[in-house]
Amino acid sequence: MVHRLLASVLALLLCGVAFAQAPVASPAISYTRDIQPIFTEKCVACHACNDAACQLNLGAGEGALRGASKVPVYQGERSIAVAPTRIFYDASGPEAWRRKGFYSVLDGQSNQAALMSRMLELGHSAPVVPNAKLPDSIKLGLNRENMCPLPGEFNAYASAHPQEGMPLGVTGLTDAQYQTVQRWLAAGAPVDQQPLKASPAEAAQIGQWEELLNRPGSTEALVARWLYEHLFLAHIYFTGGEPGHYFQWVRSRTPSGQPVDLIATRRPDDDPGTVFYYRLMPVQGVIVHKTHITYPMGPNKLARVKQLFYSGDWHATSLPGYGPRHRANPFETFAAIPAVARYQFMLDNAEYFVRTFIRGPVCRGQIATDVIRDQFWVMFQEPAHDKYITDAKYRGEATPLLAMPGQNDNVGSVLRLWLDYRDKRNQYEDLRRDAYADMPPPGWATLWAGNDNALLTIFRHFDSAAVNKGLIGDVPQTMWLFDYPLLERTYYQLAVNFDVYGNVAHQAQTRLYFDLIRNGAEVNFLRLMPADQRDKLLGDWYQEGGKVKMWLDYQKIDDDTPTGMVLNEKDPKRDFALKLLQRSGSLNAAPDPINRCTGAYCSRPNVSETFRNVEQSLSRLTSRPAAGLKVIDQLPEATMLRIQDGKGQRIVYSLLRNRAHTNVAFLLGESSRYLPGLDTLTIYPGVLSSYPNFMFNVPADQVEAFVQAMESAKDQPAFERIVQRWGVRRSNPQFWQFFHDLTSYIQETDPVEAGVLDMNRYENL
Repeated sequence: MVHRLLASVLALLLCGVAFAQAPVASPAISYTRDIQPIFTEKCVACHACNDAACQLNLGAGEGALRGASKVPVYQGERSIAVAPTRIFYDASGPEAWRRKGFYSVLDGQSNQAALMSRMLELGHSAPVVPNAKLPDSIKLGLNRENMCPLPGEFNAYASAHPQEGMPLGVTGLTDAQYQTVQRWLAAGAPVDQQPLKASPAEAAQIGQWEELLNRPGSTEALVARWLYEHLFLAHIYFTGGEPGHYFQWVRSRTPSGQPVDLIATRRPDDDPGTVFYYRLMPVQGVIVHKTHITYPMGPNKLARVKQLFYSGDWHATSLPGYGPRHRANPFETFAAIPAVARYQFMLDNAEYFVRTFIRGPVCRGQIATDVIRDQFWVMFQEPAHDKYITDAKYRGEATPLLAMPGQNDNVGSVLRLWLDYRDKRNQYEDLRRDAYADMPPPGWATLWAGNDNALLTIFRHFDSAAVNKGLIGDVPQTMWLFDYPLLERTYYQLAVNFDVYGNVAHQAQTRLYFDLIRNGAEVNFLRLMPADQRDKLLGDWYQEGGKVKMWLDYQKIDDDTPTGMVLNEKDPKRDFALKLLQRSGSLNAAPDPINRCTGAYCSRPNVSETFRNVEQSLSRLTSRPAAGLKVIDQLPEATMLRIQDGKGQRIVYSLLRNRAHTNVAFLLGESSRYLPGLDTLTIYPGVLSSYPNFMFNVPADQVEAFVQAMESAKDQPAFERIVQRWGVRRSNPQFWQFFHDLTSYIQETDPVEAGVLDMNRYENL
């Protein structure tokens, strides 16, 4: 018995030894759990949305499976439009994308590892030198010519570009991340996709909204179409919804309660071609800031929509069709809906609508954005003072003149089409000028003051732009005043009808008409100024060649009819701005003592003493022309300034360079219109760009030294020393920690707006 017991114990011990020495099987790698977080941290900042390099979108498993394409989305010179390739929209699944010309980056071929594996290996074998400036041979930015090699072309690419593996020109994957991705690729790159689904609370609200937009009847169908065309870009979030859950309006062949069968048209106002239903579909994949244009929905919004569109005594007797004519003139297409309801709906969330065309796809490159100033304020006309809203006769005369170009993309017809639409617009400006001359002089009541969307600031950062609530920065050179015809035209021209996949004719017409829109907004504002000062102000906005543009394309302004404003004749625009600030109260969502310091204290009162001192120091850099602050010449457009005190608190500030121009009236030749000595800086708490160009990390107790260094830097070598001491270069070993901390800061301060930022424009300083 004892022998048997000893034998059993010995056997168990031996089994235990054998078990301990046996190899442990590696757990299966999950795309959702293990791979997507790595892509989100190290890849999505360059590989997301339309401007993803080689159209390789790594924000979701669908994008990884889709692969890459040699065809760029943004190609302004193409003579023929290309087929849209919107992820989750124009195709589904690898085979469908292969038929559209995409090639795999995950599949190994001919005993070769997958293209992604080799690109990562190239980057891992030639890492960047820590904290050093990258070699000039590595081209970065939007003007980089992406090679997009096919798997069979990789060896040639690697030979020609040995330092341009992935991630490109930046601190790469950690060893652990690299090994994880390579193991996943070697295992065949399985992708387990877990689509986002609505919570019960969200599903209930979705049901209410879908019921509203799919009601039978001509009146209901017309309102639903108008609402859909105005919300198709929105990332909808619900009252009581889950954090991080967003939805988008689509047209589906299937009704509520069934899976969405999406109808993919180029534009939201194209003919769907079949019976359809308006549906809310979850936004899938990683949220990226540049396309994250949010819109709130809930019981109050639902009640507001019903009040605006369904409470009046009006009816649509028939439904308009689809096609170029209806796309060109939404004022005619939706004439049956009361204009006051349409305008008020847009005013309620004016920031959303301005963001759709300022941050939307048209504003991706320099030629798209050089039609606007680098910093200006936006206001809106009160509906009761908008003649298009209040005067049916005037509305009937104006509507035929409000059609917009871009529907015909015949390259040979561009000039004729442009002249036709320019002349229509100028006829409208004449009509508007004469009609408003007969109205009471405009005063403060002319400006809409319904909520904190009433005052906005727009910043242009060379080849991108951003919108924020409130009046930020010093008094700008120009201001815009939107009435309903101008706001609706801008939205349709730059958001609804703009086709990023269109040809040069379509894009040129869109850009040229935007020039007329800007001029219209400026002229609307001029009506608030003293009549005898308007020509002087306009001349300041259109210096040098701009005067030729005024003569060629713009209508004469009203310089006779008086204003109802009482303003200082010496500087009426600044006096107006200061009085606007005094009167705005809570409407101004962005009090700004840093840039508009009027006394001894140039900081916000609601921050700690440490950060009051920080802001007091930073204020010395603002509202000074580059002629007296030479470091401005060295700065990129949008720099993030991360400042941390000794207690772990940090605040992120945006340091924005506002370039001065003689005018912004031409499509090309922007550099010849710069006035560099008049450039200024705006410094404001928060991340005011989707595309940081650079970043400084400065301890709070070193801010005074940082400001002094900026004040004394007269040339590039002096600025280089600032970069070396406080700059976060692409090669910084902690680059990704600092870069994603910007998103974390948005998450903490304004969580609905948080999304991964884009680093395609991060400069090699």
